Amino acid sequence: GLVMAAAVRAGLWHRGVISATRRGSHSSTALKPQYDAVIIGAGRLQKSYLQKGGLKTAVLERRHVLGGAAVSEEIIPGFHFSRASYLLSLLRPHIYQDLELKKHGLKVYMRDPYSFTPMLEDGVRGRPPPSLTLGADLAKTQQEIGKFSEKDAKVYPDFLSYLERLACAIHPLLDAPPVDIPGLTQGSLRKKISALSSLKPLVKSGLKLEKNIPDFYELVTAPVMKVLNRWFESEPLRATLATDSVIGANTSPNNPGSGYVLLHHVMGELEKEKGAWGYVEGGMGGVSQSIAHSARSLGADIFTNRDVEQVLIGQDGSAKGVVLTDGTEVHSKVVLSNATPYITFKQLTPQDALPEAFIKSVDQIDYTSPVTKINVAVDKLPNFLAAPNSADGKPGPHHQCSIHLNCESVEVLEEAYREGQQGRPSSRPMIEMTIPSVLDPTLAPPGCHVVSLFIQFTPYLLEGRRAWTDQDRERFADTAFDWVERYAPGFKKSIVGKDILTPADLERVFGLTGGNIFHGSMSLDQLYLARPLPSVADYRTPVKRLYLCGSGSHPGGGVMGAAGWNSALKVLADFKRL
Repeated sequence: GLVMAAAVRAGLWHRGVISATRRGSHSSTALKPQYDAVIIGAGRLQKSYLQKGGLKTAVLERRHVLGGAAVSEEIIPGFHFSRASYLLSLLRPHIYQDLELKKHGLKVYMRDPYSFTPMLEDGVRGRPPPSLTLGADLAKTQQEIGKFSEKDAKVYPDFLSYLERLACAIHPLLDAPPVDIPGLTQGSLRKKISALSSLKPLVKSGLKLEKNIPDFYELVTAPVMKVLNRWFESEPLRATLATDSVIGANTSPNNPGSGYVLLHHVMGELEKEKGAWGYVEGGMGGVSQSIAHSARSLGADIFTNRDVEQVLIGQDGSAKGVVLTDGTEVHSKVVLSNATPYITFKQLTPQDALPEAFIKSVDQIDYTSPVTKINVAVDKLPNFLAAPNSADGKPGPHHQCSIHLNCESVEVLEEAYREGQQGRPSSRPMIEMTIPSVLDPTLAPPGCHVVSLFIQFTPYLLEGRRAWTDQDRERFADTAFDWVERYAPGFKKSIVGKDILTPADLERVFGLTGGNIFHGSMSLDQLYLARPLPSVADYRTPVKRLYLCGSGSHPGGGVMGAAGWNSALKVLADFKRL
């Protein structure tokens, strides 16, 4: 909503946040009774683009910090965490440039190497256990892969080129609304001709793919293991790559559609480096804050601690503004919701303003989440058996990576998935560990570090029926810490504080329905023309002048700003006709 506000005057990860106490996210102006556009939730991009387009815009964030799930919070004194979202990559380059985010304070630490998979098996003749490290230096990466398979090392560059070709081909689809099916099939001939322009991004993608269309179709529909098994023979490499096909998704590498999740996670770009992921200085809240600064410079008003209770509907059935939980009414010509489609349509919109059949369709959207996020403060750097710390105690190259634990084989991932589907937290969970403080010293006191554990698979309800208790949370955290301890002895003793967020906690704290970090499953039935539903794929809703602008819309969670940009275009086009 921040981007949209600037856009109206010029989505991050599922309603991200930044510390209000450290940088002050409150607007210096008073909330006015009338705006052109009101954005519910941290619609960073939308507010920027709407404001840039000439609409006086207000953003209303319900929490004390701004940004939704892209936030920085000092949960433990002295330790500043990216509490939910924790890596940056999928912020669209044109938005980065349009809003001058570097000028407004965004600083990113690039990671090289970027992936480290240690193993538990014993080393040979007293040497450390084996590990696999992947980075931008292709020669070094091939040398690492060659420890397990010379054949895999040889074909790895071809595999990267294959992924890059497919990922680049879908970029035109990310930066535009889906094809306007109603416009092409309904109304006057003039409207149909006008709607033809919505086909351009699809045609561009097809022309980019050319002879690679069959490869693209296979990757987005097939189990990712069908593709990886054809390319590679070594288990550590296949399992490491497979983690990106399930991260945040309630699926396994052997399930159809997992290939698209892999593609989704490699189609980003950072500092002109394709597929790269980095740490934001000060935590992920730095992204939200830089967009907020850009939006404010264009005249947008941004408020925290403003909890929207309901969208106001006029006598003509169109949105007229919002009412807050304290009874304050804020009127506007258009309303944009960065909340999940479920919250937007089931909690914020009066039910009598929506068709009954539409409400039933909203109930069918899949928000299943397998994720528990644990933020950990430690008083010393983790020391991995597979890559022991140096005598001076300084971080090694592997410490800046995404560290994949319990990822030695695909079968380990499969077993973790099976347990989760049975309503039990995985006894050997898949863990993606990051330690951003090794590159960003602003996050923790000297000698100390912040550690993020992104863990799968955990159910929303235990055994399908029981809510998590504090004892359940502590028990699962102990399980996760025990596994980290096996890879890095001494980790448990170094813990000085923790923050445990199960799927239900992610829903409660950040408004992520079901705890789903993408605002809805990234399965094929909930993408592009069907995201979140076919009838609202163009960001317009059954309520006139009410729009969706969050990750629940195309192109989906993680693609920072794309939904905000696309929905802002729709709003600005419609606003001319108001």
